[in-house]
Amino acid sequence: MSDSSSGETVYRLAPDCTAEDVEVGERYLGTVNGVVDYGVFVDLSENISGLVHESELDGDHEVGDEFVVELVEVRENGDLGFSEGDIDDYAVEDRDHDYDPTPTSDLDGRTGDLVHLEGEVVQIKQTGGPTIFRVRDEDGAVPCAAFAEAGVRAYATVDVGDVVHVTGVVEGTGSDLQVEVENLVALEDAAAENVRERLEAALVERAEPVDTEPLVEWPAMEKLYPGLQDVARILRRAVLEGRPIRMRHHADGDGMCASVPVQLALERFIADVHHDTQATRHLLRRLPSKAPYYEMEDATRDLNFALGDQARHGQKLPLLLMLDNGSTEEDTPAYKTVSNYDIPVVVVDHHHPDPEAVEPYVEEHVNPYLHDEDYRVTTGMMCVELARMLSPGLTDDLRHVPAVAALSDRSKADTVADYLDLADDAGYDEAFLQDISEALDYEAFHLRYDAGRELVNDILNVGDAPSEEESPEEREERHRELVDFLSTRADEDVEHQLDAVMPHVTHEAIDSGAHLYRLNVEDHAHRFTYPAPGKTTGEVHDRKVVETGEPVITIGYGPDFAVLRSDGVRLDIPEMVTELNEELPGAGVSGGGHLVVGSIRFVPGMREDVLDLLVEKMTDAEIDEELHSTLTR
Repeated sequence: MSDSSSGETVYRLAPDCTAEDVEVGERYLGTVNGVVDYGVFVDLSENISGLVHESELDGDHEVGDEFVVELVEVRENGDLGFSEGDIDDYAVEDRDHDYDPTPTSDLDGRTGDLVHLEGEVVQIKQTGGPTIFRVRDEDGAVPCAAFAEAGVRAYATVDVGDVVHVTGVVEGTGSDLQVEVENLVALEDAAAENVRERLEAALVERAEPVDTEPLVEWPAMEKLYPGLQDVARILRRAVLEGRPIRMRHHADGDGMCASVPVQLALERFIADVHHDTQATRHLLRRLPSKAPYYEMEDATRDLNFALGDQARHGQKLPLLLMLDNGSTEEDTPAYKTVSNYDIPVVVVDHHHPDPEAVEPYVEEHVNPYLHDEDYRVTTGMMCVELARMLSPGLTDDLRHVPAVAALSDRSKADTVADYLDLADDAGYDEAFLQDISEALDYEAFHLRYDAGRELVNDILNVGDAPSEEESPEEREERHRELVDFLSTRADEDVEHQLDAVMPHVTHEAIDSGAHLYRLNVEDHAHRFTYPAPGKTTGEVHDRKVVETGEPVITIGYGPDFAVLRSDGVRLDIPEMVTELNEELPGAGVSGGGHLVVGSIRFVPGMREDVLDLLVEKMTDAEIDEELHSTLTR
């Protein structure tokens, strides 16, 4: 054999070449893979084999021998017949597989067809049978099943992040497609780089958020729109790259009004990208957090699940999306924990932030305080706009949600009236929106750490269309009955709680002219039942605001915590936390929230000192009628 440039041409086929790359009459380098009485079997590539009959052989050959063969026949059943090439002077020419990659978007309707895919491996999952390689191209991602021995990893040298060429047969239809692998080859060097460049260009283009206009005209929201677009771009890219998203949100009305629309939008986008009905379950989790910040308990749980999913299912480590929490110094211990791994953090929040503390750990941070606005822009308002950037088809389903968020978080923004009008046009009057808010809060308490996806969707009246067994009218009736039942139960439980606590509320007039009310919720409120201490304090506060019609501060406290509410008084609760720590060493004060709504924790032995100093600081707080509640109007 020869590699000289003279003589006839003999082709050396690339490993991924198929029968489409050979022609009768051409000569190839073949390797013996078997010797039988009637001839030898030769491999031209990983996908091409055939028989050289003994009548076509010039000599003896053993397994592993390489010699020149000529293709003399392609039988009707696809079998190939060769003869030994009678040639001494030839030039070897490499031949790559000639194919046009099939986009994943074109797989539907191709059941049974042999296709070629080029893309990046974004997940490798070993099952009891095949190894599942999830491969993404410019259009989406598809699972590719490669079979070896039962439970044995196929193509063991291929890793997540490799660029591969897959040859296989399409099985299934629609959103439940799979390619059964006949061959899978990791591309290298220039071939891999060309595919990566093509994928990156397509990813950048498809990650662009949908161009939308805010639901209402509001300069405050316009300031936040570029940041929300950046968040949408990051989330869309994560879905396209096959990176899971763990969504953490405050377990209250505004937190659910923020997270549920984003969850629905991401689910739709995942379904568009991934040809797998299980993709949403693996790539998106919504997880409520009781505290308005990222607790170490939650971070440890998230990290443990992420590492477990990486080990068991070959998934990438997730992106962490923080909604209605994540802006404060209290978040940084948890952020430091996850920063040890490849877990990017994105925050959309309206609690008073500590930007210097959290910025080193977050990839994007959208917060009205960073744009000279405040808590009156609720996270639910922002996230409805974010959801529309991800999936604008949801707009009609979400028109009432910003108003629910506004009522849930007592936003006093003038633009709330515009959101109420928007909801009214969609069939939701203010009284019913308030009932939805109460129902959400009631179920958030009982769900605790459970996302309660279907129930929360029903309360908000968003999500899947009515089933064939339920008409839109029947769904609407069911929705109103559900909200009426839950809100009524919430009202009854609140009344029961207030009957117990109101005789124990103490009052004093402070120098600023405001009323100060205190309540020991540990000793004088029902425990482990709705409403919780924070809600109980809020309900007492609301009654006193209506009763007095004047500025009110309310403190509900227990052994190691205090819940703070103010109306008509400009408190800076985050700043108070800082000052309390400076002036009371050893008190261990932490917490925060909004400027006029928040909670703090401290060591039990310092409770009286903390409360006394807290009241002293509230006495000096400025009266601000602009902050006076709509409850008195």
